[in-house]
Amino acid sequence: MLGEIDVAFLAVYALGMYFVGHLGDRMNLRILLTVGMLGTALFTTLFGAGYWFKIHNFYYFLVVQLFAGMFQSTGWPSVVAIVGNWFGKSKRGLIMGIWNAHTSVGNISGSLIASACLSYGWGWSFAVPGILMAFVGLAVLLFLPVNPDEVGIEKEVKDQSTEPLLDVTTDTKEKAVGFFQAWRIPGVAPFALCLFFSKLVAYTFLYWLPFYISHTAVDGQFLSDSTAGTLSTLFDVGGVIGGIFAGHISDRLNARALTAASFTYCAIPALYLYRAYGSVSLYCNVFSLGCCRHFFVNGPYVH
Repeated sequence: MLGEIDVAFLAVYALGMYFVGHLGDRMNLRILLTVGMLGTALFTTLFGAGYWFKIHNFYYFLVVQLFAGMFQSTGWPSVVAIVGNWFGKSKRGLIMGIWNAHTSVGNISGSLIASACLSYGWGWSFAVPGILMAFVGLAVLLFLPVNPDEVGIEKEVKDQSTEPLLDVTTDTKEKAVGFFQAWRIPGVAPFALCLFFSKLVAYTFLYWLPFYISHTAVDGQFLSDSTAGTLSTLFDVGGVIGGIFAGHISDRLNARALTAASFTYCAIPALYLYRAYGSVSLYCNVFSLGCCRHFFVNGPYVH
C-alpha cells in the first residue's frame, strides 16, 4: 500500500515537471516557486493530519500525495532556471555541485526531523516539515531575485573587442521552447537518459534503503530501525561530496558529458561492491554506502 502511494506521488511529480517547464517560461519564477512550496506545505501537513483526525482511508492519503507531487514538481525546473540566470557557464559545474547539495541536505534533515518527531506521534513527522516549508516559501516570495537585473547586477562582463561599433538595441522577446523542440536540442535526450538511471538508483535507496539495512545482517547482527535510518543518511553525505567534486572536475576539464558518463559507469561496480561487502562489517557498510555509492550516483546531477 505504501509502495502504491509512492508510485502515485512520483508519477504525478514526473508528469508535472513537463507542464511546469512550460509555465516557467511564461510566468514569474518566484511566483511559481512560491505557489509550489506553499502547496507542498499544505498537503504535507494534511498527510500528517490523518493522524489526529484518525483517518484510515487509503484514498485520502493517495489523493493528498497526488496533489503533493503536483506542487512539488514546480521546484526543480524553477530553481534550476533561477540558478542558470545567475551564473555563467565557466564555473557552473562547481556552482551547481555546491548548490545541488541541498537535495542531500534536505534528505538528511527530513530523515532526522521525522525521527525526532516520531516519538510525539507520526503526524508531527509530516506537520513540522510542512510548517517549515511554508515559512521558507514566504521567504522566497519576499526576498528571492530571479535575475541579477532585479538587484542591479550585470550577469557577465562583455568582452570589449566583440562589442558592436553602433549601440543598436532591439526589442526581441525570446520564445518559449515547445516540448518536442526541447527534445531536438543537442544533449537533452542523452543527459535525460543519464539522469533517469541516476534518479532510479537514488530514489530506490531513498525509499527502501532503511528497510534493506534493517533486514540485512551486518557483521552477523541485525540493526534496529532507528540505526538503519541514521545509517541511510550516509548515502546523502556521500552525495554532497560527489556532487561538488564532479562539478569541479567538469569545470577544469570543460568536459561535462565525459564527467557525467564516468561517474555513471563508476556507480555500477560501486553498487555491486555494496551488495557483496556491505554486510561484512559496519565500517565496510559505511564506506561503500556513503563514500562510494552516492558519491558516484550524485555526480551526474550537477550537469
